[in-house]
Amino acid sequence: MSLVVCPNCEEDEDLDGDDVDGTIHITCASCGATWERNLTPRCATCGRTDLRDALEAILDKSRGTQLSIQAMKVIWLCHDCDAEKLRRWLDSNVPLPPDTMPVDPR
Repeated sequence: MSLVVCPNCEEDEDLDGDDVDGTIHITCASCGATWERNLTPRCATCGRTDLRDALEAILDKSRGTQLSIQAMKVIWLCHDCDAEKLRRWLDSNVPLPPDTMPVDPR
């Protein structure tokens, strides 16, 4: 799944973008639609923009049922909506576990 898709024709490859003052202006070469993609993180629940960055572990099974951190990704936490998760991050300063754990495909 692509991170950026044209809202008009759903094209995801033939897109051109220019960064202007922290906002990406995207043009779809297929249909000519243009739109702005703001890079400011925003809470999906309440819309706040003063979010705090944290690290979340990407886990996978390394031996048998043993889970190991394979990588980490940056997530954005809202002071209101993600208060519990933010508190755990600030108290421990270790990568947060993912919301869903890897499962055995068998």
